[in-house]
Amino acid sequence: MMKFLRFLLPIAVLFCFFGQAKSQNNADSSSFEVQRSRVNDLLDARQQKFGAYDTSLTQKTGLFGLFKSKGDMQKSIDILKDIVITDNNIFLETQKLLKIKDFEKDKYQQLATDYDKQVSAYIGTISKLQKENEKLRAQGDKTSGNLPLSNILLYIALLIIAVLGYLLYKFKAQQTASKQQNLG
Repeated sequence: MMKFLRFLLPIAVLFCFFGQAKSQNNADSSSFEVQRSRVNDLLDARQQKFGAYDTSLTQKTGLFGLFKSKGDMQKSIDILKDIVITDNNIFLETQKLLKIKDFEKDKYQQLATDYDKQVSAYIGTISKLQKENEKLRAQGDKTSGNLPLSNILLYIALLIIAVLGYLLYKFKAQQTASKQQNLG
């Protein structure tokens, strides 16, 4: 039975560890994926805006299409401002993404430390129980080794009590018989 428990306890600890880690991993990775998706969407938007900016640079609606008009230049400047705003948003969202990543890293390190402590405590408990089990087995072996001697001593004591009881009975019977002879 003890060998079975010795085998079963570490397996149960591992199942608990991986079950908790998996459920926490899903929640953390989903927030990371959402943030990553935001950054990727902003990068796609920036790429489209830069394509529009590139197109606006080649547009010339000025005199006979040979020159850039003030409106063409303003349109390019507006697109460029929009690209800068998008770049700033990309930086902010990337910082958030890095914070999530750092938080997850710290969290996993803390979880690893906590699980190491738990496993160490379980190992300590198991070794303590194994030592106690060995101690009890040794006492059991000593006790079982002394059983024949203690049984022999018990039988000798019972035999002495029986002999003394028989002798006492005989002695009483002789006294009763001698009293009856003296009276009669």
